[in-house]
Amino acid sequence: MHSTRTALSVVGAAIAVLALAGCTTTTTTGSPDTSEAPLAEEQELIVGVQFPIEGLDPHGALSQDGGTGLAAEAIFSNLLKTTGAGEFEGELAESWESNEDASEWTFTLRDDIVFSDETPVTSEDVVASFERLLALAGPLAGNFKDYTVAAPDETTVVFTPPASDAALLGKLVNFVVTPADVDEASFSEPVGSGAFMVDEFVPGSSLRLVPNPNYWDGVPTLDSLEMRTIPELAARITALQTGEIQAAWGMPDDQVTMLREDSGLVVETIPSAAVLTMWMNSSTPALADAEVRRALWQAVDFETIIASLFPETGSLADSPVAPNVLGYAPQEPVGFDPEAAKAALDEAGFDYSTVLRFQYSQPQFAEVTKAVASDLAEIGVQVEVLEKEQAVFLEDLLALNWDINIQQLGSAGFDAATNLGRLYTCAANRMGYCNPDLDELLAAAGSTGDVEEREALYADAIEIIWNDAVGMYPMFVETAYAWQSNVQGFEPAPDGRVDFSGVSIAAE
Repeated sequence: MHSTRTALSVVGAAIAVLALAGCTTTTTTGSPDTSEAPLAEEQELIVGVQFPIEGLDPHGALSQDGGTGLAAEAIFSNLLKTTGAGEFEGELAESWESNEDASEWTFTLRDDIVFSDETPVTSEDVVASFERLLALAGPLAGNFKDYTVAAPDETTVVFTPPASDAALLGKLVNFVVTPADVDEASFSEPVGSGAFMVDEFVPGSSLRLVPNPNYWDGVPTLDSLEMRTIPELAARITALQTGEIQAAWGMPDDQVTMLREDSGLVVETIPSAAVLTMWMNSSTPALADAEVRRALWQAVDFETIIASLFPETGSLADSPVAPNVLGYAPQEPVGFDPEAAKAALDEAGFDYSTVLRFQYSQPQFAEVTKAVASDLAEIGVQVEVLEKEQAVFLEDLLALNWDINIQQLGSAGFDAATNLGRLYTCAANRMGYCNPDLDELLAAAGSTGDVEEREALYADAIEIIWNDAVGMYPMFVETAYAWQSNVQGFEPAPDGRVDFSGVSIAAE
């Protein structure tokens, strides 16, 4: 079974801080617990997923995409996972510790874990996976610039950051370990040490998995697990109600109340570490001025948009990171004032002939994107709303081929280092924004082991991000899950990466 270990007194202190910050109400409705019910003969689970699974490579450009992340949770194992607000649990790692100033971290691996092809998981695989992640320069690589990793022996891995890094555990939460000899072709039928193996994969459509007979934490009860992409909200609801699928999440707010009235379903809404984020590309000439960016934010009536579109799963945000994240610092909300916004744009010499490209990919962003564009049009700002395929969206995102970009941004490990420290530096260049003062604050926050000092530094950093309107940060996000009442052992995940290893289906 899992082993749990926190590292250093600083991590223990962080846990206490985050536990206080993360006390949020969870709403659950549905049938009584069926955990003691006899099992159905057919243990075949189909879940409807909102994010298409376009690829299975956990190190490349799609590694932090919702679909790839969900698949990786089932197929591969991590060194460790977060189990809550700042708490960590070992998977491949049996234990870990750092030196006094957190400038070196040593992980000891379990010696009884094998991949699905029965080859042992060793420190060589961890080192190769980490080096591959860095070489592919995917979204997670930004957390580990200039890090080195070594394997003194088969069960020991040593991470050495370029400077003290008290936040390393949170950064490693989504780091996946694969066999050392993988290449791009390996991920059509990947070998992993997770609970499931790939049986059939149709990119963008469905992923069918079967149990890994060599899974280190006990072979799953399910005979098969299918992740079926159903991006359309109405179709996902219908499939759940008719029994075509047995679980889904990302339920639309206007359907949650109706779903709660269905006695055959369990419905649960849980807080996430995500913030609805609309970056504004500072490298676009029309958006280079912070006063312009802030005026655009001021021109949008987010309070009304949230009340209308997200009454169950949204609340007005006052920070770029969620309240349950270490580093959260509330700011004064940007109030809706279109007249003041128009005056500020005029004062800044904004060119109203400019057409701002507003890109999104996931269907749940369609209505909010249109609502924002409509409010901006009221003050004469022209916006072209662009829905893009996920792969194109990600390619354009990294190439800064957009003016406004909408996505949900979370903080892995409930630590602002995995969001602000990864995305907002000059080196990351993720939104065309560069501020050396911000870089200095983020670097200091990521390296100190003093929790209070980290919080103070992140508060200063967040103030800069907020006042410079690097993006619009309108909403804290909750996630609505629903599943058939005979599905037992299903546990909603704040980051959408549901663990199906302990799920089974009760006889009806």
